[in-house]
Amino acid sequence: MDPQTYTPENSDEVIVWRAITGTYLFWLLGAMYIIAPVIAWILLLRMVKRRAVDKVMYPISKAQTTWIIAMAVMLLALVIGHLTHELGVAKLIKSSIGWAKGWALLAIFPLLGSLNIRPQLIYRACCIVCKHTLFLLPIFILAWAIGAPSTLYTSPLSIIGGPGPEFFSVSLYEIDPASGLPRWRLFTPWAPALGMVANLFFIFSIQEQSKHYKFYGILGSLSMVLISQSRLALVCYLLLASWFMFIRLHRSPWLYFIASPVLLLFGIFGIEVVEKIQLSIDAFKSARAGSTRVRQELANIAIERWSNEAVYWGHGIVERGPHLVEYMPIGSHHTWYGLLFVKGIFGAIALALPMLVSLLSLISNVFGSKLSATAVAILLQLFLYTFGENLEILAYLFWPGLIVIGIAHKARLNPQITSPNKPKCSKIILPHDMPAR
Repeated sequence: MDPQTYTPENSDEVIVWRAITGTYLFWLLGAMYIIAPVIAWILLLRMVKRRAVDKVMYPISKAQTTWIIAMAVMLLALVIGHLTHELGVAKLIKSSIGWAKGWALLAIFPLLGSLNIRPQLIYRACCIVCKHTLFLLPIFILAWAIGAPSTLYTSPLSIIGGPGPEFFSVSLYEIDPASGLPRWRLFTPWAPALGMVANLFFIFSIQEQSKHYKFYGILGSLSMVLISQSRLALVCYLLLASWFMFIRLHRSPWLYFIASPVLLLFGIFGIEVVEKIQLSIDAFKSARAGSTRVRQELANIAIERWSNEAVYWGHGIVERGPHLVEYMPIGSHHTWYGLLFVKGIFGAIALALPMLVSLLSLISNVFGSKLSATAVAILLQLFLYTFGENLEILAYLFWPGLIVIGIAHKARLNPQITSPNKPKCSKIILPHDMPAR
């Protein structure tokens, strides 16, 4: 297929395409937090219906099954935590709905990768969002320059319920209270989340075949990283760039010619290098000393209460922290501490296990398949962000990456299904997509 002419070719691709390319429209409507769960459950029900009624067989790998079982354990931990701490039926129902809009997406979207959805279509759609961002960025900067209101309005859709009003508000910019400088979060709830999405778009931009869209994708994703002013986003961006450079040059002798003297010098001057790295890390943390302190205190409180009060199944719900942490929820800003506090050791294992299974399933093929290398990059990014964000809260933003992970697992079962190296086999004709005769 001509890389300039990617268009949806079936109803599943149409839904995914419009959900991604319509990002800024959904942002204006305050519907970003709603779209991902809605399309996830709709596509899942369609998938179940086709399997039960139309007898359509979908290739589902063991790794995808592991995600489903693990997220079911998350729901079990939620129920046990609520019952153990006698939180009541109302809170149990509310938390279960939250699970359906958060943790469940980490199982559903990889499963939806077994549908007839091409990864190249997702790459192109995300590059288009980057293009829209570049076109709109002057407006966001101008809004700050002229002193326009930072938040225009909060959508009435917030009545549906969510983690907070910022998930439904239309914000042009925000001011960092520590530095007094502007930061932009665009269609995400906070600036570091924009950096997370930007890194995902960068991964997809690297895979884009069209130079035109690749340019917009890379430039747009880099711009989002910079305006988010997220330290983690910048580090992740550099690591991802290094990952793809290594994948591209792993067979080049120049890589090893350069690496050999570098490693030799590191062995000679290792102590000095380690000291310089430590100084850089300290400077990195001091760039936002207040944020670093709050994150560390949140972690300390979460670990102490988890180990003393609810080791196995957690507390069931998040709790408001003390004044020491500026009343932020205990376990926030960190997926693992949050899991231990809310869902206990079983919840932490329920996330670690499927991530490890997916990584081991795909890592052996990263040099032979661009799709596997891309999926591993997404997994590495998600793992890195577990130390700075709560994944379940932001699943509605990085869901395209979860679908690509699912597609990569499907391709491992049958490399002819979606391998980007085999364009003639880029589309499967399933019974529900066959034209009427």
